[in-house]
Amino acid sequence: MSLAADLSSKWLKVSEPAPHVLHIEFARPPVNAFSVEFWSAYGALFDRITTEGRDVRAAVVSSGLPKLFTAGIDLADAAKITEGGLGGVTNADGARSALALRQDMKAFQHAIGAPERCPFPVIVAVHGLALGLAIDIVSACDIRYAAESAQFSIKEVDIGLAADVGTLAYLPKIIGNHSLMRELAYSTAMFSAADAERLGLVSRVVPGGRDEVVAAALALAGVIAGKSPVAVSGTKRILLHSRDHSVADNLEYTAAWNAAALQTHDIPESIAAAKARRVPKFAALRKAKL
Repeated sequence: MSLAADLSSKWLKVSEPAPHVLHIEFARPPVNAFSVEFWSAYGALFDRITTEGRDVRAAVVSSGLPKLFTAGIDLADAAKITEGGLGGVTNADGARSALALRQDMKAFQHAIGAPERCPFPVIVAVHGLALGLAIDIVSACDIRYAAESAQFSIKEVDIGLAADVGTLAYLPKIIGNHSLMRELAYSTAMFSAADAERLGLVSRVVPGGRDEVVAAALALAGVIAGKSPVAVSGTKRILLHSRDHSVADNLEYTAAWNAAALQTHDIPESIAAAKARRVPKFAALRKAKL
């Protein structure tokens, strides 16, 4: 059975283009606007893959639409959130309204941040317009590729709010040029794929459009999927810990992590495969619950 079986939903197309690799495509015409239903399904998808123990070792996120990644949040749903929350709180005092709104925002953040919780790397392939929420989505992924035609904007200020789903939390950790980052966040100015690479937001600009950047991302996913899932998963967790902690704290965390991880069968299998000049065979991280 394909690892992608039964994972596709209304606006998310999921396929398995290579062993242990999933391709997740946004498919909500005309502009992939994220409604509550859409972003909830996006977060639930990643959590489901992990919970069910599917032997996914890398994933690629992209848009299935030919001209853009996403125009951001569905403005109709954004209006609902600011008018009493998604739970429909009305005639409540300020404190109750704020608590309801905070719960909605936390759920939104949790969904868009789902790729970070996965034990496998998530590569995002961006093409065309990537506005507002697109930056939140991109920032929560492990590796970010852009087609040379990609255009980005931290758009939230234009609709009267500070970006609140991840952009302003992630970008200071990702981008070295804080002055330019603030300029873009305050002004909502469009910036190119070349600018994004110069900022450090993307690691590679791929000549061409959607097909070319997706192909490049899938090629990298295939390489990663051939590595030890214990080693790759551990590397992801240690890097995330390093981002948010001191060097000393991270070394302590790494020692504790590898005290267990170094007992893996993947190490002797890697060595044996290298000596025999064959492709190593690694077990799944956990037994599937399918």
